[in-house]
Amino acid sequence: MITHPIEPVYDKASRILILGSFPSVKSREAGFFYGHPRNRFWKVVSSIFEEDIPQTPEEKKAFLLRNHIALWDVIASCEIEGSADASIKNVTPNDINIILAQSDIHAIYVNGKTAFQYYTKYTRPVTNRPAVCLPSTSPANASWNLELLTEAWQCIKEVAQSED
Repeated sequence: MITHPIEPVYDKASRILILGSFPSVKSREAGFFYGHPRNRFWKVVSSIFEEDIPQTPEEKKAFLLRNHIALWDVIASCEIEGSADASIKNVTPNDINIILAQSDIHAIYVNGKTAFQYYTKYTRPVTNRPAVCLPSTSPANASWNLELLTEAWQCIKEVAQSED
């Protein structure tokens, strides 16, 4: 069993929540989300918000909070071989109600089909909140190039920047 080693990023001004499945080996080593250099998450979101790509965990956290984005993963612990989502078993989900209770989350997005599958199975019954499945930014999702991903993920900006 591997336990999720990265704390969620959020504050009371967070308006959207993006959930992955479980951190990759590279992310666990880096101690922050989407740490694999070939994962396109940071390229996509920085392009959408028209900012430079953050490099350090501190810059990434500041970027997320500045743009009203909460970030975490669906899975708290599991058995996994390397970084392969297909090998995930014996899942314990994270309690995202921690974020929902302390933030102004208007929409929940999941990064890829695996995250959506586990969100639907474990999290939605608890929160009763739907999630929008966005195409995975993982390098394993080779059929989606950076341009297509950025276009598909554009929907997060409107919600993140909306006013009540």
